[in-house]
Amino acid sequence: MRKKSSELPAYQQALGLLVRREHSRRELKRKLTQRGQDAGEIEMALETLSRQDFQNDERFAQALARSRQAAGYGPVRIRAELSQHALDAEIAEQALAALTCDWLETAKNLVERRYLRKIQADPTQARKAVDFLLRRGFDSRTAYAAARIADWVEMAENLLDEPE
Repeated sequence: MRKKSSELPAYQQALGLLVRREHSRRELKRKLTQRGQDAGEIEMALETLSRQDFQNDERFAQALARSRQAAGYGPVRIRAELSQHALDAEIAEQALAALTCDWLETAKNLVERRYLRKIQADPTQARKAVDFLLRRGFDSRTAYAAARIADWVEMAENLLDEPE
């Protein structure tokens, strides 16, 4: 008969969590504590997992940064999420530096997908596009550059010329 997950040792519970996806050390510690594991046993399990390279904060940071970038989030938001996991600032910066991304191009693509027609109809919608980008974690310079109306007028003319 299968044991309940709460009856398993901290090491096995943590390993079960890591099989599904990468976790930061802080995240694993919190989850194991919530499951009623002893603090000493949690520390031993995390040390063992770290030594075996099953849990690695650098790998976690890179995976998180890549997934957030793919979801359309900007560097400010990604950096904030990384800091929530109590990762070393150097690890967070390395994860961001490893992303091969043109943030301005990403921001323009988001604006184009969500706001192009609205901006064409009402140029004041550009402000909403900027606000959207700021909420997504892009810096203000990138957000304003991505929502510049002059660029969208030219793009709108190109869209009108294309056959549907």
